[in-house]
Amino acid sequence: MKKLVLLVSALAFSSGLYAQSDTTTQDLGEVLIQENRIQLPFSKQNRNISLISKLQIETTPARSLAEILSFVPGVDIRQRGVTGVQSDVSIRGGSFEQTLMLLNGIKLSDPQTGHHMMNIPVPLVNIDRVEVLKGPASRVFGQNAYAGAINVITELSDKRYARVQGYAGDYGMKGINFAGSLPVGNYKQNLAISYDDSNGHWYNSDYQVSNIFYEGGVDLNEKNELKGMIAYTDRSFGANGFYSSAFPDQWESVQTTLSSLSHSLTLENFYLNTRGYFRRNADEYVLKKNEPEFYQNNHTTDVFALEANGNFESKFGKTGFGLETRKEAIESTNLGSRDRVLTGIFLEQMVNFGSKVDLRAGVYSNYYSEYGWKHFPGAEIGFQATSDLRLYSGYGISYRIPTYNDLYYKGPTNIGNDQLEPEQAENFEIGAKWSKSGLFAELVYFNRSTDNLIEWTRLDADTPWQPQNFSEVIFNGIEASLNYRVSPTGRRVQIKEFMFSYNYIDADLINQPGIETRYSLTALKNQVIGGVLVGIGKKLEWNTKMRNVERMNQDPYFLLDMRVDYNRTGKIGFFAEASNITNTDYIESGTVQMPGRWFRAGFMLNLE
Repeated sequence: MKKLVLLVSALAFSSGLYAQSDTTTQDLGEVLIQENRIQLPFSKQNRNISLISKLQIETTPARSLAEILSFVPGVDIRQRGVTGVQSDVSIRGGSFEQTLMLLNGIKLSDPQTGHHMMNIPVPLVNIDRVEVLKGPASRVFGQNAYAGAINVITELSDKRYARVQGYAGDYGMKGINFAGSLPVGNYKQNLAISYDDSNGHWYNSDYQVSNIFYEGGVDLNEKNELKGMIAYTDRSFGANGFYSSAFPDQWESVQTTLSSLSHSLTLENFYLNTRGYFRRNADEYVLKKNEPEFYQNNHTTDVFALEANGNFESKFGKTGFGLETRKEAIESTNLGSRDRVLTGIFLEQMVNFGSKVDLRAGVYSNYYSEYGWKHFPGAEIGFQATSDLRLYSGYGISYRIPTYNDLYYKGPTNIGNDQLEPEQAENFEIGAKWSKSGLFAELVYFNRSTDNLIEWTRLDADTPWQPQNFSEVIFNGIEASLNYRVSPTGRRVQIKEFMFSYNYIDADLINQPGIETRYSLTALKNQVIGGVLVGIGKKLEWNTKMRNVERMNQDPYFLLDMRVDYNRTGKIGFFAEASNITNTDYIESGTVQMPGRWFRAGFMLNLE
């Protein structure tokens, strides 16, 4: 019944809409990176940033955002089964708690646990692009943007369009997705709905995922704009091996609600955006799904936040400013009833020295009710050596407070530590970007020196995991990437996109005698990613993706995925995907054995 209701709602909304146009010709170099205050084109950024375009989202052999992110250099995705129904994301060797997820600049961090960070309440079909900022982002987005930040972007369109996508595949997998835009006068609105389920790739790994996303906006006049958003995701899944191999019948159900309202004022040399948002996450966890009375946790977290961000231009350059206040609360059968309040102040300045050198520096000052004031300065400098070559360097302080799970959890296999201190790091990077005629290359070295690293440890397999603070851990890494992207030329066979990257990360955390660590010593070490998108004729596209991944103290593994699209942007198109074509035996997280070779196929319908 749920699937029928979702499909009927989507088709009703789509009545009278027009087909969506292709986005192949988008110039990513001029895309404005959405950083809430000072926004710069991608080509002018003095940071290591990866952009995932609409074209890449549509043609990558993937059914989820987690799977798409697994092809981004320096990003480590650890899935627990197909389509990432629950998955963790980390950047530059950090933990899943050290990455901040955002939706249109709204923070999705959950005070209970970072395991809920990827519960993005937006169907894949409605995402316009994804911006991945690697390195310290506390000065830009605040605390918890420790090793990086991922901002999922949707766009309101003034054109009518609708798209329906359906698919089915191995493991009883099936899904239906819809996205549409129906502007009325100067009021723009998007609706996206999706439903996905599967029997699972091994015992007790079935899942059901529903998403609904609505966004609307109106230009009140030339200077004022209002936007609103409401989104909901419902995820229920068998959790065999997710948190412990001792209990194969684990089960979990998570519901996330997000709503926001914002106002933008745009003057000649002044911009101000104010917004409020609310996020609720309800998490039910059962150790034995057929015996819930054996062990069961229920957690509900609420986040209320108000923000004001803006910038103005003067003879001294561009100044960015911001203010936020945030209350986090939890009601939990395991963690208790708790709340905390955050207040943050942002200030940054950008100055150009002639036509070749620019400097951007600032500070984020943060007050937490539990930890007092903390200050996070940072700066980036860029030098435009030639029209094609840009050199850059940056420094920043990053910070993360413990989650409620870190502090207070009590269970058979995990115990919190209420004596934990926040973790903090100094970050440095230096890099070079080269761009010409569709080719983009980047080389960057980074260093992260961490104080009070939070890591889960245990004495042996018979004792529970418990988080501890390590005094200092140093991460060093290098990333090299090459991307080639061109617009269609009309040739019979054409390479539309090509990418290749290599990442190496070294951490000096040494396992102490008699102590086993859970996450840090399995961080990403070597990562090779490659991909090529080939256009054949006017309607056929063939995308091949490969990954070779090695984590610290673990064996490397190689994965090969492919997707073929026919008439993707026409009125009706078809696609087929294959993952793990090499049938590799591998594990990404915990003790969850990932699936071997698996297939799915489906259709795309562009309604007019």
